[in-house]
Amino acid sequence: MVNFLLERTVPLPLDQAWGRLTEWPRHASVVPLTRVTVLTDPPTHEGTVFVARSGIGPLAFDDRMEVTVWRPPTEDTPGLCRLEKRGRVVLGWAEIEVRPGPGGRSRVIWREELRVRLLPSLFDRPLAGAARYVFGRAVNRLLRTG
Repeated sequence: MVNFLLERTVPLPLDQAWGRLTEWPRHASVVPLTRVTVLTDPPTHEGTVFVARSGIGPLAFDDRMEVTVWRPPTEDTPGLCRLEKRGRVVLGWAEIEVRPGPGGRSRVIWREELRVRLLPSLFDRPLAGAARYVFGRAVNRLLRTG
């Protein structure tokens, strides 16, 4: 099991930063070899379920996620989305927080606990590095493109 934290400050209003990070199908355009299917009707809410399918052919796996907290940001309160990962291979959770930053910018905090079923703990360190790299690139790209 690995835990990691990503923090970014971006020149976007709160609602734009939130929207770019929580439009689930967009994640497929920034994570290699991945496609995302939302299984519940829009808009996103507590109980929304989606699946990120990553890999090629028989080496692909599903990362099934459910939104368990959905509080979009307001001028007074930070936004918080919590995802529970409930797949057969990938388990854990992720939290996406969007709060006011300096100078009208938005501060994004992405926390994640990631567990890969049947992966021995001796692989935690390389998994943490790979996850930080892949998710860091994905967050950067999501926030850069509208």
